[in-house]
Amino acid sequence: MGLFFIILLVIVLIIAYKTIKVVKQSEVYVIERLGKFHKVADAGLTIIFPFLDHVRSVVSLKQQTMDIPPQGVITKDNVTITIDTVVFYKITDPAKAVYEIQSLKKGIEYLAITTIRDIVGKLDLDATFSSRDVINDQLRVVLDEATDQWGCKVDRVEIKDITPPADIRDAMEKQMNAERNKRALILQAEGERQSAITLAEGKKEAAILEAEADKEAAIRRAAGEAEAIKQVADAKAEEIRMVYGAVMESHPNDKLVQLKSLEALKEIADGDANKVFIPFEATSTLSSLGAIKEVMKDNKKDKKND
Repeated sequence: MGLFFIILLVIVLIIAYKTIKVVKQSEVYVIERLGKFHKVADAGLTIIFPFLDHVRSVVSLKQQTMDIPPQGVITKDNVTITIDTVVFYKITDPAKAVYEIQSLKKGIEYLAITTIRDIVGKLDLDATFSSRDVINDQLRVVLDEATDQWGCKVDRVEIKDITPPADIRDAMEKQMNAERNKRALILQAEGERQSAITLAEGKKEAAILEAEADKEAAIRRAAGEAEAIKQVADAKAEEIRMVYGAVMESHPNDKLVQLKSLEALKEIADGDANKVFIPFEATSTLSSLGAIKEVMKDNKKDKKND
């Protein structure tokens, strides 16, 4: 009796284990009954009848990644390059993903390879390198439309690497070095030009300042000379006024005036003038005009001899 009870308990536990299933979060069970699709069991507790129901597949609803093996692709200009791609996808209809295609991953991989070759084959090498985003978008659209019947949605496609042949890589590296050297020379020439412009502007400013300084100095020098001449003239005028005042204060008589006239006449005779005009008042001091003429001739002869 005890043995029978133990056997019955074991059978009940086995049936319970086979019947009660716990589906994890972000997973579903595709369940068949008598060999046919029965239902999709979501996350949580689900009941499966032993010998009738069978879990056909456990499908993850998480976003999944698939690395597409590097593929040799020929571009429009007949250059063979190697492209490495990754696909991001998730299953939206577990039943289709299980029953519509034998291997979903293989289907996505082969479809991605043929699509890459078709798209890149229409581009030349330079366009392939410069149009990664365009290629990614075209790949995503084609794969998403094609895999929709398999209950799959392609969210994103990324080209990880594009590898050209070794000779092409060497040529591209030389071209990049040449471009870098060209940019460096342009920047250096621009710097030298800017430096020369700055230096020339500095010299120009210095020359302008120097010219302004020379102009200011010349103006000040001319003003000083004019002031000096004015002061000399003022001093002479003052001297004349003082002499005149002194003479007038001494109440000169006619003889003194005649004497001063003769001295002035002598100074006139020492000059280079050929004609001399004598005031009428001075004629009374001279005995005759002939004597004055002789004096002037003698003085001129003496000057020529000197």
